[in-house]
Amino acid sequence: MGRPVFLFASSLLLMVAATTVSAATVEHSFYVKNFSVTRLCNRQVITAVNDSLPGPSLRVREGDKLIIHVFNMSPYNMTIHWHGVFQLLSAWADGPEMITQCAIRPGNKFTYKFRIINQEGTLFWHAHSSFLRATVHGAIIIRPRVRHSYPFPTPYREVPIVLGEWWNANVVDVETRALALGVGPNISNAYTINGWPGDLYPCSQNQMYKHRVKQGKTYLLRIINAAVNSHLFYKIANHNMTVVAVDARYTNPYVTDVVVISPGQTVDVLLTANQPVGSYYMTANNYASASGTAVGVPFDPTTSRGVIIYQGASSSTTPLMPVVPAFNDTPTAHKFFTELTSLVGGPHWVPVPLNVDHKMFVTVGMGLDVCPPNVSCLGRPPVGAALSASMNNVSFVSPTSLSLLQAFFFNVGGVYTTDFPANPPVQFDYTNPSINFDPPLLFAPKGTRITKVKFNSTVEMVMQNTAIIGVENHPMHLHGFDFYVLAQGFGNFNPATDTLNYNLVNPQMRNTVSVPVGGWAVIRFVANNPGVWFMHCHFDGHMSIGLSTAFIVENGPTPDTTLPPPPTDLPQC
Repeated sequence: MGRPVFLFASSLLLMVAATTVSAATVEHSFYVKNFSVTRLCNRQVITAVNDSLPGPSLRVREGDKLIIHVFNMSPYNMTIHWHGVFQLLSAWADGPEMITQCAIRPGNKFTYKFRIINQEGTLFWHAHSSFLRATVHGAIIIRPRVRHSYPFPTPYREVPIVLGEWWNANVVDVETRALALGVGPNISNAYTINGWPGDLYPCSQNQMYKHRVKQGKTYLLRIINAAVNSHLFYKIANHNMTVVAVDARYTNPYVTDVVVISPGQTVDVLLTANQPVGSYYMTANNYASASGTAVGVPFDPTTSRGVIIYQGASSSTTPLMPVVPAFNDTPTAHKFFTELTSLVGGPHWVPVPLNVDHKMFVTVGMGLDVCPPNVSCLGRPPVGAALSASMNNVSFVSPTSLSLLQAFFFNVGGVYTTDFPANPPVQFDYTNPSINFDPPLLFAPKGTRITKVKFNSTVEMVMQNTAIIGVENHPMHLHGFDFYVLAQGFGNFNPATDTLNYNLVNPQMRNTVSVPVGGWAVIRFVANNPGVWFMHCHFDGHMSIGLSTAFIVENGPTPDTTLPPPPTDLPQC
């Protein structure tokens, strides 16, 4: 059955045209370079933007145009990804290395230009090259247009809360070592809140984020998980929070005493300072879903602390400490992830498309690789093999000579194939732990196999976790689109029964979904944005060993739905 032309076929044109009204141009310069900071008793050289950790917040309004000049003064290849930004007709600015562009080499520069179209809330930017995301990141704060308002009471203040990870090491070396040994990366030494580890870590009594509040006032906390490899619980002692948006999509108000946030996700909450005058710790600690699996995945068990200080509180008052969730509290995580719903009728809400053109069932999980040349493979998992990852038994390999988008636009052959399987090549009992080391399932072939879909087609994907090597919660991020999260559950997806539980009325919308540990998630999106769009696990350690794929969305029928040529200063390989 066809869908109304005015709703879909011309939606891209209408969204782009809408930006010409009351829009501003916001321009920044990012100087990416090395500098030294002191954390956890150590003086450490890090790579960051404009000598700050986190980097600068980009504050814009819906409809604005951004121009970001990136000067790579670091010793590393570098790209910047504007995580969650649709990049409508600006796919060249999306940023993932070798997907939409080649790297900005040391000593070179590139200018990203794009508009914020039909998005409000919190997103973030980060490096999309190696583990540099650990220190190269910052907030994107998108407010409504002038004379437009939030769909909730205007807060007294807005506060970015950027959660991260810290290593007492060069983060590029952390990834290089893992790949050289064929194992997972070393765990971080600390978690951070707005760049600070907090007073539970060595030498960090005075390295703690502090936010002062007025009693009775309501604050909008824009929480970002910029961590490289960790899901996080976030709490504030004696305070509830009201979730009003996730991934720059408004939600029905959801009251909670804990926020669960995966790498790549954002959560906007209203915090009312309604407690007695005093000080209250905020905490961030790991939700380690993979602990106890077949490979005994290690995790950082520490807790970062910041503090909320009420105006008039005595400086001698000891802050109250919240009860921190256990690292393996899957029931709390699943409750938070599944009970959020979209604000139907709110700004930029679009009803769920009911007709699906392209259905996919995709397994996501870990595996092994035959030990590659120049890799020792002497550590975990089994000696003589390297850790790998795959989707539908394809372990993704990035091209080396040309980005996927360049190959698509210029019709260059030999860079990729469009035969990514829409279903697993082998069906099995996906979440049964007895398959942990089943040899026929362990070794996924490497390849640059992706999916091509028609412009304006509707794609539905069931992402099924597997127990190969061990189960884990995988944060899956799709570039270029938000998607509806129709359902989530544990065990093997059962189409006969689980499809009956799809939320087609007000499902939450996201750009990053946490596929439950030992479970599945179903997403749906409209491919109304021509270009090449990366999909990958937002654990950098998993992405780097193949837990990725990509979509090509073909051009639409008019010039206004056709990808323009690349900018003249696009970096070359």
